[in-house]
Amino acid sequence: MTDHPSTFHAHDTHREGIQWDDRASLHRVGENNSLLDSAKGLRSGTFAEIIRHMMMLPETERSSYYIEKAGDREFHAEEVASLAQRKDFPQG
Repeated sequence: MTDHPSTFHAHDTHREGIQWDDRASLHRVGENNSLLDSAKGLRSGTFAEIIRHMMMLPETERSSYYIEKAGDREFHAEEVASLAQRKDFPQG
């Protein structure tokens, strides 16, 4: 999984595109955001793994969850479904 820059002065650490291997966690919508929010994740793994997991949920239940990706970015059901359809989404 990608994490903090690993090179001195962070040269050449920006990668184009979606970082499918970034850390991510699955959360229930309506959780209180707090200092310990990342510890309240229902499941964690790479961004791609959590997208695959969320897409296995019944479509009617997906809107009850969201993915929090490294950098505190939230991805909700509609956006997750769109990402899962991308040609560059890792299938495996």
